[in-house]
Amino acid sequence: MLFRLVPPVIIIGLLWSLADGPRALALLAGADWRYLALAFLAVNLQTIASAWRWHRVAARLGQAIAPSRAIAEYYLSQLVNQSLPGGVLGDAARAVRARHEAGLGIAAKSVVIERLAGQIAMFGLLAVAGTWAIWTPGGLALSMDKAQLLVVALVICTVLLVVASLLRLVRKKWSLRLGRSIRIALVNDGAWIEQTGLSGLILALNLASFSLCALATGTSLNAEAILVLVPLILCAMLVPATVAGWGFREGAAAGLFPLAGASAAAGFAASLAFGLVILAASLPGLFVLFRPRKIRRPS
Repeated sequence: MLFRLVPPVIIIGLLWSLADGPRALALLAGADWRYLALAFLAVNLQTIASAWRWHRVAARLGQAIAPSRAIAEYYLSQLVNQSLPGGVLGDAARAVRARHEAGLGIAAKSVVIERLAGQIAMFGLLAVAGTWAIWTPGGLALSMDKAQLLVVALVICTVLLVVASLLRLVRKKWSLRLGRSIRIALVNDGAWIEQTGLSGLILALNLASFSLCALATGTSLNAEAILVLVPLILCAMLVPATVAGWGFREGAAAGLFPLAGASAAAGFAASLAFGLVILAASLPGLFVLFRPRKIRRPS
């Protein structure tokens, strides 16, 4: 696990030299706290909406999790994901802590499917917005070389999403049965309408929080940049060889911000601000961690 701490340190060290670290730090130090406060609010609303999505997925699989408890457990899982390498240990712990209502199998499925719904939404946005930006005349005002770079970035992001999803399925002996559970939780009996709305809201809050961090550090992103570049930056957080996406997210932001007419230092600063906001927004998980908890066993 300690090995995963090395890449973020190395990447951020390289960015300090390549992306004008002192300038990025100055932008971060002078960040507008009002936009950071709005970003903080957006991240908290995203956590609550994600917890509700988990509550609804679990309910369709036969696992009764009260909304208040789902929110508390989601905050705790966010705190763990922000603190430990891998980015999924908090979700694993969430499944284990919720096993008493319906067993570990269903608890694990509900967590996996809830996270998968988020990845599907992100991939769908990238597919639509990326195609629109590339084929629309003047989209992002990219030159041919930059357009090719964006295509490569889209492909890499897609591969990361697909591989991450497949690895989660292959690791479980019940992967075939998981397909049926996915249909029950996300598709059947109108579930797709509810899940589309929830996932769209969560994704919008995620994009808004990063865009507000960019605005706080002096960069105003247009709609195309928010819909295409920001999702690519956020996808870099899926790389498991890191802690909460640190390093890879900053590298992606520094590399992609110039496509929107901003500097690499601006991208570096915006990503640092976003990481700090997410970390601060996960701190309520400490109250859940140290709060006495009653264990409800299945009847």
